[in-house]
Amino acid sequence: MRIDKFLKLSRLIKRRTIAQLACEQGRVFVNDRIAKPGHVVKVGDKVHIELGSRALTVEIASVPQRAPSVQEASSLYTVLEEIRRPPERPDWLPEGEELD
Repeated sequence: MRIDKFLKLSRLIKRRTIAQLACEQGRVFVNDRIAKPGHVVKVGDKVHIELGSRALTVEIASVPQRAPSVQEASSLYTVLEEIRRPPERPDWLPEGEELD
């Protein structure tokens, strides 16, 4: 199964077009290599996703033959690591001011 489709079916990313964009921008890695949207994944592959202030590493537990239900979607992978970073502060923002 293609990585973009797996990310959508597993509900790691909400829409397939967003999953495709993330892959094209080099934010998705499969087994420590940048993955293009058409990269084929299999059970046991490690997928790392960098989106905004969140980074997530999962291991694929199963590849579905059809679209899974909401309850089944989380059983497609095992979370290995999840990192949440504070939002980045823009360089142009004066010291002591905050974005609303």
